[in-house]
Amino acid sequence: MNWLSRLVLLALLSVSAIVPVCAQEGALDSAPPKGITPEEIIKRFAAKEKEFKEARDQYTYRQDISVKTLDGSTTTGEYHEVFDVLFDDKGRRMENVVFAPQSSLEQGGLSLDEGDVQDFRNKLPFVLTTDEIPEYNILYVGQQSEDELHCYVFDVAPKQFAGKKRYFQGRIWVDDHDYQIVKTYGKAVPETHGKRGTEHLYPKFTTWRQQIDGKYWFPTFTRADDTLHFNLNDIHIREVVKYEDYKRFGSSVKILYNGQEVEKANPQDQKPGQKPDQQKPDTPQNPQPPPQ
Repeated sequence: MNWLSRLVLLALLSVSAIVPVCAQEGALDSAPPKGITPEEIIKRFAAKEKEFKEARDQYTYRQDISVKTLDGSTTTGEYHEVFDVLFDDKGRRMENVVFAPQSSLEQGGLSLDEGDVQDFRNKLPFVLTTDEIPEYNILYVGQQSEDELHCYVFDVAPKQFAGKKRYFQGRIWVDDHDYQIVKTYGKAVPETHGKRGTEHLYPKFTTWRQQIDGKYWFPTFTRADDTLHFNLNDIHIREVVKYEDYKRFGSSVKILYNGQEVEKANPQDQKPGQKPDQQKPDTPQNPQPPPQ
């Protein structure tokens, strides 16, 4: 085994080491999948992820981010932001902040950096498309039930770090019916360890997806409850991110599902740049996130 293979193996083994036990999960069965190869599963879910990513870019939704530092059960600092992802009058995506009180995280010894901001937008709702597959080592680890779903389970780790790009390292669960990612667990990387002020550490998180419009598994809930081990001290951090009120924007862009165009939403009352009515998504399917 050469040095590169050892590094890949160590990265994937480190992923396995951080996967938590969840009461809603069945036992992990390491047997190979029947009637399909792991490579074919990866090919299928990556293609579906590409459809999902393009489709989600045509939806409006509200994102609610809450970050707290804790000392035991006492909140020592807090960051809270709520914003709507909308479209302007030219059909361009935009964010409209609706709630953002002054952050007090620094009182808890923590401050958000550029990596945190990127993670809230891109890595917590982790997407692994056909275009991104070459950037990752993906290891099939078995099959497992998530509530009523039967899933294929893979460990994922970046092959290398390029520039300032953020990556995901962790585990994904792929539904064996729709071949879409329904749950992710892991953390955003890379991290930076060094002197005070140059350390950038990030918590492990779980993101659950639910089926929207009967087609796409969109992220709806992310939770992190972790202790970050800085050189001078440890900081207990808790994050909750909610994604609500998904509604397709009435654009001219075609959205495909299984190779066929998805019927457009009725735009009769929706104006560009205007938040849609507070309409709840279709009744979600499992897996369900735990109660807060």
